[in-house]
Amino acid sequence: MMSTQSHNTPHTFQALSPTMANCRAFAQVLLFFALSCQAAATYAPVPAKEDFLGCLMKEIPARLLYAKSSPDYPTVLAQTIRNSRWSTQQNVKPLYIITPTNASHIQSAVVCGRRHGVRLRVRSGGHDYEGLSYRSEKPETFAVVDLNKMRAVVVDGYARTAWVESGAQLGELYYAIAKNSPVLAFPAGVCPSIGVGGNFAGGGFGMLLRKYGIAAENVIDVKVVDPDGKLLDKSSMSADHFWAVRGGGGESFGIVVSWQVKLMPVPPTVTVFKIPKTVQEGAVDLVNKWQLVGPALPGDLMIRVIAAGNTATFEALYLGTCKTLTPLMSSQFPELGMNPYHCNEMPWIKSVPFIHLGKQAGLDDLLNRNNTFKPFAEYKSDYVYQPFPKPVWEQIFGWLAKPGAGIMIMDPYGATISATPEAATPFPHRQGVLFNIQYVNYWFAEPAGAAPLQWSKDIYNFMEPYVSKNPRQAYANYRDIDLGRNEVVNDISTYSSGKVWGEKYFKSNFQRLAITKGKVDPQDYFRNEQSIPPLIEKY
Repeated sequence: MMSTQSHNTPHTFQALSPTMANCRAFAQVLLFFALSCQAAATYAPVPAKEDFLGCLMKEIPARLLYAKSSPDYPTVLAQTIRNSRWSTQQNVKPLYIITPTNASHIQSAVVCGRRHGVRLRVRSGGHDYEGLSYRSEKPETFAVVDLNKMRAVVVDGYARTAWVESGAQLGELYYAIAKNSPVLAFPAGVCPSIGVGGNFAGGGFGMLLRKYGIAAENVIDVKVVDPDGKLLDKSSMSADHFWAVRGGGGESFGIVVSWQVKLMPVPPTVTVFKIPKTVQEGAVDLVNKWQLVGPALPGDLMIRVIAAGNTATFEALYLGTCKTLTPLMSSQFPELGMNPYHCNEMPWIKSVPFIHLGKQAGLDDLLNRNNTFKPFAEYKSDYVYQPFPKPVWEQIFGWLAKPGAGIMIMDPYGATISATPEAATPFPHRQGVLFNIQYVNYWFAEPAGAAPLQWSKDIYNFMEPYVSKNPRQAYANYRDIDLGRNEVVNDISTYSSGKVWGEKYFKSNFQRLAITKGKVDPQDYFRNEQSIPPLIEKY
């Protein structure tokens, strides 16, 4: 059973359950309330002629449009920039920011953009590691469709499904699900502030990846505005188009307005532990063992490793109680020394802030949209198919102790995520993967970036012999512009330039994505430096 929902408020969700729970407001975004009450002239000047802005204003309220001349433009642009590297003056900024509240606004933006030669980039949560959802590396006339005001979540407890708008954060989705039922969940990212739109579009995985795979493979319908401004769903789009939007990267195939997902059962009680071990306490031997044990454990148990400095922290989510986890760990990974003292039992929803923020975090943290953590950052990723020799782990901890060192987050695969065929979704990292590595480096002042950037480059080069090859794979949601950029010839991104980086994210699925792009968006309207280029089949 589904109900109609209002798009006039940016921060409501509805949960339909056997008790027909009332709507509850979340994420108090007072800034937007205040902005919406201001005069229209604050947002955009009335154009003297029919141009892009004039076209927009015929269909979209002026209070939802921000020109560069608007005093509120800098605030709106900056509010979900997560990486301060992309806030600097040398970044090319959008001419306008459009903050739609319903699908028709997005359709109008696309139609106006096509008519007046203004490209659109799309931002949901702002976690795009390279900032390509709201900036351009080269001078370009573009606007940003910022989905921040479109974040409704509607949960159908009977059908075990939910519709979620792309501007919602993962924490808001998780919260809405748990309000409906404590024994339903969804397998998406770990960080609650990640935007649904970007996470699902690139695959999306977190602590449930070994039990239920990635977010994209659990999407059962979408509403997407295509390059012609038409609103499509699964029944009105091609099978290839539906396949492509679920893991083929954001924006290339249109603007996904909302996603219908199937919800997954979890037990009333799950168990979490975090066990840090220093090098002096045997971290090298433990990680050396983990790389074989972690991917082979039952799907109900996920143990990831965060390596920082001389310490490896083993973070686990077990879909069950401490009573059953303890003997499982004793038999499968006794070297870690896990015992009942390490157990933290809780409902699944409480495990989300616990894992991300620690024991002190609460459910309100899932709804926090205040973006105060804005470091300068650099990210890279790898996939590992063969276990590292122990001396390599010793060298890795040496790297982690160097000046400017970042951290390594390692997620074990196996079980469900590895059992899914590579071609089932664009996300291809499946059978044979032992674990994924994310290299993360933060710093907090622009001049201080030289050492962290050099460290990231150097450890990535050091790891080359030990990770995947031909191609050296990377995760699309850990976007890395160093892997390659599109070249544009005759106003179309070339397939040959896209293939350089595209096969690293998508392996052989890249060609199918490019062919689909050629059918859906042959003129390459939706593009950025790493969007899928169109490949036109010749018959």
